[in-house]
Amino acid sequence: MTLPDERYRAVQYAQQFLARLAGGEYPRVPKAVRKEARSILRHYPLWYDMQRAAQAAPDVFQERMEDLHRFVVQGAQAAVEEADDPAAQALLQGYRET
Repeated sequence: MTLPDERYRAVQYAQQFLARLAGGEYPRVPKAVRKEARSILRHYPLWYDMQRAAQAAPDVFQERMEDLHRFVVQGAQAAVEEADDPAAQALLQGYRET
């Protein structure tokens, strides 16, 4: 399960990766791949677009997890880890912060 703040960060990280790819940070990448990365970046959402998306659909994108939600998730993770229950740990895998 992906949380709204994780989706938001994933879009940001993908933009940063494409920029590095297009900019030549990886020298062995073929020109065609760099060209495609630049093409994708032309239409990629800017930070302003992402902020607007977060405001319009907070259940889809959020800049950061709400403090109460983060507190509940961290508490649940600690309880599961303390119980050493693999099934419960698998259930909470989607809530792991990056």
